Order: sequence, then structure tokens, then C-alpha cells
Amino acid sequence: MLLDAAVAETVDAYRTCEFVTLARDGTPIAWPTAALRRDDGTFLITTSLAFAQKALNVRRDGRVALLFSDPTGSGLDAAEQVFVSGTAVCPEEIVTSPAGDEAYWSMLFDRQPDSRRYVDLPARWLMDWYYLRLLITVTPTGITTRPSLSVRSGDPNVAADAGSSVPGADILARFSTAVLGARDASGAPLLMRTPVQATPEGFLVETAADCEVVAGPASLLVHRHDDRLAGLYNAVVRGELRRSGDGWLLVPHRVVEPSGDGGARTLRNARRAANTYLRRRNLDRPRVDWPALKTLATASASRAGGA
Repeated sequence: MLLDAAVAETVDAYRTCEFVTLARDGTPIAWPTAALRRDDGTFLITTSLAFAQKALNVRRDGRVALLFSDPTGSGLDAAEQVFVSGTAVCPEEIVTSPAGDEAYWSMLFDRQPDSRRYVDLPARWLMDWYYLRLLITVTPTGITTRPSLSVRSGDPNVAADAGSSVPGADILARFSTAVLGARDASGAPLLMRTPVQATPEGFLVETAADCEVVAGPASLLVHRHDDRLAGLYNAVVRGELRRSGDGWLLVPHRVVEPSGDGGARTLRNARRAANTYLRRRNLDRPRVDWPALKTLATASASRAGGA
């Protein structure tokens, strides 16, 4: 399914999107990620072995969805949201070279200038896990546009409203909206950006008019980045979506902060997770094609005037 020209232009401007897969227990879990729209209408998403869960979910159940709803860094003014439902595949092959996917890596180096230094020493010694990649191809089955909705994130030290002690309330209080991951009657995942109101029982949310959600496992994602895809942060509140009067209430069970603090501890955990992925499959650590990545990073810096 191909996007029309105007929608394609909007999608291409977004720096990130929210990508949802179904966990083993059926919970729709979303992550912020970079997606490259290909000429054939599919989207390419990649993930490091350190954060392979989305790939494992796809291999178990290929029903997925994308939501382009945070236009930070896009240059778009009040950009419309784009929701893409679809199916995905993720081969077992671990890819360590940009060959064949140069457009994807060039896009990342252009949009995230800080990542260019990862291909140089001494950063290579710490970041090789980042380039052990699994490729996910998403084939759209439906495309819907929605009006823009605020994604402002505030002071990370802001506390939750008084009386809101449910799990995740302190985190969600820092954001003007969150992305709800829910399911339709067939069990397929849905995504929608929504205001969130904390209550003693959970979080009141609003559902999109084009989505027929049902009660059951659900989640709320918040994330942020700056115009250069730095200052990254994301957190997911997992729980259960229930009817509440005329609306919906997400009752939280637990909070996951996969990116941690972004410091040395996060790097150690990422390297350990990548090693675990390889060990459980009795795989040798593949060699990263550093020269090819360096060539693309250098070309990106040149396009940016050395920035």
C-alpha cells in the first residue's frame, strides 16, 4: 500500500515514529524508532541485538503498527499524525554492514549527528553492539491521518499530581500527551496519541475516532528527543485497559524504562544484552563493517558542512 504524495512527504519529515508489536501476553508495546519509507511502500526498521524484544515479538506475531505523531526536529508546523497498520517480518540474520541499506544509515547519520562519532575509535570499543542489527520490514495494510496533538515534555523533575500514586504517574506527569497502545476486536495492535489524566485507579485516556479499541492488555508510551535526536528518553507503562463510564481507564501494572539513564550503566547493560542474544543461539560475535559505516558517516558530515 503506497502513501499519497502529501502524506509521504509528511512521513519522510518525521524524525521518529512509534512502533508497536504484541508481547507474548498480548500486550501492545510501543517503542520510539526511526523508520525509512521505501519506494515499494514498505518501511524499514532496524533494532540492535541489545533491544531485540521487538524483533522477537514480530517473529511470534507479525501484526504491527506505526504512528508518526512527534514532529520534533521535522520542521513541520502542526504536522498531522499518520497511523499505519500493517504486518512485519524479521529474518534471523544479524546484519553488521550498511551494504544494501545505505539510505537508512545515511538518514540516521544526517538526523543524529552525534552518532557519527560512534564509528571512530575509541567509541567503537563501546558501541559495536549498536551495529549488530536485525532488520524488520513493515508492509502497510491501512493508513489514516489525524490532526496534530501536543507532544510537549516538561521538566523531568516535575512530580505527579497530589494523590496520584499509581505506577508511572510521576513519569506521565512530565508529558502533555502519551501514546496509547491498545488492541482491536481481532487482537491487532492500535496506536493513538492521547492526553492522560491520573486518577487513584489509573489513567483516563482518549481513543481515536478511527480506532475501535477493546478492553484488555494495553500500554502508554512517553518519549522525547531534541532536534538532533539527542537527549533521548522513553518509558512504557504496562497495564489493562478498562471501560470507565463513557471513556477508558488504563490500570497500570508496571513501568519499563528500557533506555535507562543513557550513561555508562546503560551501555554496559546493552552490551550484556547483545552478548546474551548471541550466547543463547550459540553464535559467534560478527564483525562490524566499520569502513563502510565510516564512509557514510563522513559523507553525512560533509553534507552538513562538517557539523
